[in-house]
Amino acid sequence: MERFDTPFLGQQAVRAGDVTARRLQKDFRAVYRNVYVPKRSDVDAATRARAAWLWAGGDCTLTGVSAAAVHGAKWIDGGLPAEIVRDDRHSPNGISVHAYALRPDEVCTVDGMRVTTPARTAFDIGRTHATLPAVIHLDALANASRIQPSDVLAIAESHPGSRGVRRLREAVARMDGGAESPQETRVRLLLVDGGLPVPETQIEFRDQYGVVRVRVDMGWRDWKVAVEYDGVQHWSDRRQRSWDIDRIAMLESAKWVVIRVSAEMLNRPHVIVQRVLEKLRAAGCPI
Repeated sequence: MERFDTPFLGQQAVRAGDVTARRLQKDFRAVYRNVYVPKRSDVDAATRARAAWLWAGGDCTLTGVSAAAVHGAKWIDGGLPAEIVRDDRHSPNGISVHAYALRPDEVCTVDGMRVTTPARTAFDIGRTHATLPAVIHLDALANASRIQPSDVLAIAESHPGSRGVRRLREAVARMDGGAESPQETRVRLLLVDGGLPVPETQIEFRDQYGVVRVRVDMGWRDWKVAVEYDGVQHWSDRRQRSWDIDRIAMLESAKWVVIRVSAEMLNRPHVIVQRVLEKLRAAGCPI
């Protein structure tokens, strides 16, 4: 049954004798009409994207958050509708169909599916989503594909007059592929929106042999101030907690100051900004 760990066409599987009709109803559930996954499996964004591709019979191009998930972007809500481009606009609930005009160089093939390129994907996400979720998605996509803002803006230049380009430019100006979680994106944005200098993300600290020993989520090298977001694993995982203590000690021995941010603190952004501001000023930052 391992072959059914990804979406499959139910009727075709029954006709081929790979699964009985009774077992199809008992052990699987339909994501879209005739597209099934095991009942026990979670439908993440990448799974939903493949299910939409199968539903359309391959007669589509994955775009938006679906393309981003296929390109390896993390943290995309699996409950969001799949996004496809095709001429026939009819679709079931859970699939959004777009009539985008795609250039040949804006489409590629991933795992046998037609998908908008990372740059074109970012272009469509940035102009169709609100700024914060757009930046979170763009950060994740940039982290996975290493696209640069200039790549996305080049797509915008080739489609003059497209809707949402002003919103896109704002999102692209704020994207940073160094983010490794949506919360890191949120922390970075609230610091910048609070008037602090733009931090560098994923700062590496190497030993005498050039081996990376420590990384911090974001910070400012000139003033040796770092900001770390502590997710739930930092508190619930004993090994992670122990490593965090050692890591902070290493940073402090190198004369760095570390401000740690929790999920609860994100509800008090002014407190985070004030704490970081105080440490930056104490270190000599002219703000």
